[in-house]
Amino acid sequence: MCLGWLPQGGPLPNGGGGRQAGGVTPEDVALLRSAAAADALRAATEAYADDAEPDLFGLTERLRAEGHDPVLVALALTQGRLRRRAAVRLGPRGGRLLWTQETLEQATRPEVAAHRATRLAGFARVADLCCGAGADALALADAGPQVLAVDRDPTVAALAAANAAAEGHSGRITVRTADVTTLRLAGLGCEAAYVDPARRAGAHRRQQPETWSPPWSWIADLAREVPATVAKVAPGIPHSLIPPDAEGEWVSVRGELKEAAIWHGPLATARRRATLLPAGTVLTDADLPPSVAVGAVEGWLVEPDDAIIRAGLVGAVAQRLAGHLLDRHIAYVTTETEPDARFGAVFEVLEEIPFALKRMRAVLRARGVGDVVVKKRGVGVAPEELRRRLALGGDGPIATLVLTRTEGGPLALLVARYDPPRSGDPAALGTPR
Repeated sequence: MCLGWLPQGGPLPNGGGGRQAGGVTPEDVALLRSAAAADALRAATEAYADDAEPDLFGLTERLRAEGHDPVLVALALTQGRLRRRAAVRLGPRGGRLLWTQETLEQATRPEVAAHRATRLAGFARVADLCCGAGADALALADAGPQVLAVDRDPTVAALAAANAAAEGHSGRITVRTADVTTLRLAGLGCEAAYVDPARRAGAHRRQQPETWSPPWSWIADLAREVPATVAKVAPGIPHSLIPPDAEGEWVSVRGELKEAAIWHGPLATARRRATLLPAGTVLTDADLPPSVAVGAVEGWLVEPDDAIIRAGLVGAVAQRLAGHLLDRHIAYVTTETEPDARFGAVFEVLEEIPFALKRMRAVLRARGVGDVVVKKRGVGVAPEELRRRLALGGDGPIATLVLTRTEGGPLALLVARYDPPRSGDPAALGTPR
């Protein structure tokens, strides 16, 4: 992203010289890339991989005794900690790269980066603007294009170059330190562009797209210069901001919404798209029926994936499942036949309960329920307050209680989570949120 580096964390252990954990300079990155750093980086990475709380004092003393510079030791220990977090969040590649706290927090999930790179794979040269530590640039290079990776922060650009080299992509990724708003990509041979604008100011989110860095108006200008432009945006972006010739895509990974993007010009294949990874299930506005029926509760309830809800494609799920909505403004689909679990979380409806505290308590106690997980849509109920007032015994099983608005009024549904066998990745979708 296009925010410059922000210091993070506190003093490094044993001789960090007052340096901050995030206070990395381009010279530090060069030091970490040097031959002298290899052993220290390896030792720190292995120490954090093997032990959640490694013996930092002992490791520091050992590395210094081996002749490593104290600054290098401090940098290596920080990288060991960041690499452990990166490996958990981003997989094995993340555990091999160099990071700052900020670039790690901003890095795209590998499934999403690979999906985007696949859509851009047909272009010879793609610009990755606001490239961060290079996670997206690496995915693009994996897919085939030459990549121009640009970030205005010299340290972040140095990280991207180091990571490109570490992954064997120095020949495919060119890194440049520059303000992306000053570039003319068409003159640099870029046929397509990906831009990830900064949407935070410190700890606060910038809600208005024109306050992003670079702003929304600049992204629109970029799409006129390079028609094949894709911009990462906040998942809550209003559909009205999607340009007429563009596509809004919402992407989830294992049922969790990860990001949204606007695909301009020749990249657009629909107006709205929901992509569910890793299975690759796709719904678009072309899948929406002319109208969606609304009716009573059937034997099954489906809570569509968040990407589907954000894309406004719940009606397409109802169409695919031969089902209907409980209320035209509520994102629940009900059907009488066992539903396809690719589209979200599936629940078997065990009992309908009138929306009254005494009736809910009576039914739950009669079934020996000890506690409930409350899911609600369209009703003004505080789940924790409801659980307190139900005053269940606490010794029986935990049940799921769905509180929802229907066209006939509010209703409580006692449901059971259903996870049928699925083809492909067994954990692809429908995991608990």
